[in-house]
Amino acid sequence: MSDRNLVVAGPGRLEIVEEPVEDGPFRVRTMFSGISAGTELSFVKGTNPALHHSFDPVLGLFGGPPAAAYPVTRLGYMEVGRVTESRTAAVAEGSVVAMTYGHRTGFTGDPVRDRVVPLPDDLDPLLGIYVAHMGPICANGLLHAAAEVQGPAVRGLGDGVAGKRVAVTGAGVVGLLTALFAQSHGAASVVVLDPTPARLAVAAALGLETMNSSDDPAPTLKTAWRHTVDDRGADVVFQCRGQASALHLALRLLRPQGTVIDLAFYPGGADDVRLGEEFHHNGLGIRCAQIGRVPRGLAPTWDRERLSAATIDLLRTHGEAIRKHLVTAVVPFEDGPALLDDLASRERQELQAVLSF
Repeated sequence: MSDRNLVVAGPGRLEIVEEPVEDGPFRVRTMFSGISAGTELSFVKGTNPALHHSFDPVLGLFGGPPAAAYPVTRLGYMEVGRVTESRTAAVAEGSVVAMTYGHRTGFTGDPVRDRVVPLPDDLDPLLGIYVAHMGPICANGLLHAAAEVQGPAVRGLGDGVAGKRVAVTGAGVVGLLTALFAQSHGAASVVVLDPTPARLAVAAALGLETMNSSDDPAPTLKTAWRHTVDDRGADVVFQCRGQASALHLALRLLRPQGTVIDLAFYPGGADDVRLGEEFHHNGLGIRCAQIGRVPRGLAPTWDRERLSAATIDLLRTHGEAIRKHLVTAVVPFEDGPALLDDLASRERQELQAVLSF
């Protein structure tokens, strides 16, 4: 008996390999697995920093060659599956769960080691791809915005956006879910900015206001968003596009002494960010909202389970629209290597691609 696993054998080399099934407390048969275009394609293209430099988790430093760059055997992190066998009372047999174990036909799990998020019966299982990791990434962005205002006294995800003017740079999956979170938690205005008309159309279909970032929208937005005569711009900007130009735009959109909450990943660095311009003269801040940690002091009350619960709430409200407009392709698992290859070479454009099993 074996599982089939989609791996990156080397730069540009995608394969489905057979792996023996391990014994363990419970078994999951995969139903859906979402593709994270930014992170996963950086492994396919060979641009991910972790492929070229090892990371010391104690010192928090990159340096030195990695022990083994390839193969990358755990590629995805948006899986939904049905529990087919269970020898632990912690995981119910027959339940549908969200997990993060890669693009595999099945997985042997251990509730002591693995996060297991049971999905409610009223939620479309396909939307469960966002529950374990991707949704919490976006919710964590709002949590960082709240901590900028409240410090460790955060009571809810709306503490940093309620009644405020919010800009979101990047209309990919992270940007659109983050914008919906901000809207759902009481933002006075939410504007999504992106250079791609097709992505802006999706944002508009989700009920979000949009601006084309190719047209230098900063003067227009700052003219419209007035606090005082010389205090203009967004209260908070969520930067969700892995391009240095998007971070530079995010800084330009902010009101003085505002903070960019940065959810993006920059595999090629950010050489084009002009720190001598708006960043310096307007006293701005950049806060990385990487999912590996919540803001300092909030870990006891805002763990990953709470962020997953917030994601389920969002999906219950906006799930039909997200399924209709955000998920642009559902393809068989066997076609996964060709799909990722086409995405990496930009021969195919998808907002959210999902592998079905």
